[in-house]
Amino acid sequence: MTKIYLVDDHPLMRKGIAMTLDLEMDFEVCGQAESAEEAISDIPAKMPDIVVIDISLPGMNGIELIKHLKTQNPDLLMLVVSRHDEEMYAERAIKAGARGYLMKMEAGDVIVNAIRRILRGQIYLSEEINNKLLMGMMAGGQVGRSSPLEILSDRELEVFELIGNGTTTREIAERMHVSVKTVESYRTRIKTKLDISTGNELIKHAVQWVASESDTD
Repeated sequence: MTKIYLVDDHPLMRKGIAMTLDLEMDFEVCGQAESAEEAISDIPAKMPDIVVIDISLPGMNGIELIKHLKTQNPDLLMLVVSRHDEEMYAERAIKAGARGYLMKMEAGDVIVNAIRRILRGQIYLSEEINNKLLMGMMAGGQVGRSSPLEILSDRELEVFELIGNGTTTREIAERMHVSVKTVESYRTRIKTKLDISTGNELIKHAVQWVASESDTD
């Protein structure tokens, strides 16, 4: 029996995925969590074979959770199921330690296949993203970027998204468990990388990006 653990802050999404997986005779959903912190505490006791993770979580985000779990257990298999643009996050997830990336809009149709491929030792990505990553490897990582935001680090992109959601600097610091000064440093680096001059311009760009992401849900 393959034991699967779900991490998603949307109860209906967790329920839907759990129902799909429980239809498989050899799959068992052994636990669920709505936050990374809860998952980190619970997963060692549940000993799942694979963890299905969303990127947008309260507190620590999914990418950081993957890195943490990989440190805890290098052999743990992980699959990201997220609403976020695959072109923006799939490569980050794989580099963090996940073995696959799946968009939520197609999760119901292909999640079983994705999990089975990962259990066989393969990586699950859409053909488009898989080709992009292969081209990047062949070009020594110099393949063209589809978005200027790709130059941001994982933490910088997380801060950028939180800014776009209207989160204050102090709230970002509390959510990411860092100091206000550290968040201000992230903001400065984001502005430099994106060639943005002011804080207001940063907020405008972040809000526009978050809105465009929501439009693809």
